[in-house]
Amino acid sequence: MSGSSHARGFAYWALKVFSIIVALFGLALAAGGVWLITLGGSWYYLIAGAGMLVSGVLLFMQRISGVWLYWLVFIGTLIWAIWEVGLDPWALVPRVVALAVIALLTLAFIPVLRRHTRREARP
Repeated sequence: MSGSSHARGFAYWALKVFSIIVALFGLALAAGGVWLITLGGSWYYLIAGAGMLVSGVLLFMQRISGVWLYWLVFIGTLIWAIWEVGLDPWALVPRVVALAVIALLTLAFIPVLRRHTRREARP
């Protein structure tokens, strides 16, 4: 049976909505990054935003690589944030908390993505 003939439950639609949110957040971050670059600012926002945008698209396509790409962006964000402000927790919070919440949510979708991958692999 093809993927389109399977019943689409809550997990499917939750993943679709989540992936769109990730992609839109990435698009906004990348657009802000372009503006900051024109002002002589950091390239971080453009790079992280582009990574999130691609991650959201991959998640929408039900590809588990979207989770791993998002985590790569998140780890890069942690490195960038510590490089920028050190280990000051109050300075780190606005730089990493929202992305950390999204990172944890990506983990919740791994079982859904694995089910989809197994379904596609069947002959």
